[in-house]
Amino acid sequence: MNDIIKQIRTDLRLSMNGAVSASMRDKGVNYRMNFGVGIPRIKQISEKYGKDKQLAEILWSEDVRELKILATMIYPLEEFSIEDANKWISVNLDQEMREQLCKNLFQYLTYADVLVEDWIKSESEDIRSTGYWLFARLCIVKSEATDRVNAGDLLDSAITDLKGESLMLRQSAVNVFKFYGRLSDSNASEVMQKVSRFEVSTDSLEKEVLSMLKFEFDME
Repeated sequence: MNDIIKQIRTDLRLSMNGAVSASMRDKGVNYRMNFGVGIPRIKQISEKYGKDKQLAEILWSEDVRELKILATMIYPLEEFSIEDANKWISVNLDQEMREQLCKNLFQYLTYADVLVEDWIKSESEDIRSTGYWLFARLCIVKSEATDRVNAGDLLDSAITDLKGESLMLRQSAVNVFKFYGRLSDSNASEVMQKVSRFEVSTDSLEKEVLSMLKFEFDME
């Protein structure tokens, strides 16, 4: 296993982009190590090693951007439990890592809907953001799991979190409206009904969200 990890690190060093790494640090993306390697290249490296639970867990434990992303790509879906999912999101995630987790791993899990419903009830804003983003990913890939999520509760929760202090939380909540509404005209109507009170709101953010959704669903 040590030889495999050493080879992965060598692959990353050979693909290192110092300018990208420095730019990420300047934007507040902080890891013990960041090689600045692009996602397509990380994907190529992951294909050399196949699916491997033990390797994925070791890579995820490292505070290295590329190793964590690799871990999301090589973990066998059938061996990834709800307990694993909760453990993996218990660390502070930046938006890139949140997206990679949802895109490469979470959206394919048979219990993805359970994760969404559990996470949007969390007291942690970061975990709620991940729940919203996972639901958006399920909508993007048109997963049947979206039908198992209680849409009414989800939309109500997203409306509440529009008032959150976290910009990422607010954006994740808005994504729920957009991607859920894109699935069908009836979904779009359901979203617009939920936010209809924004029409008489004095809150500038609610007004902005309402205007954006009207444009999104061609309901100007």
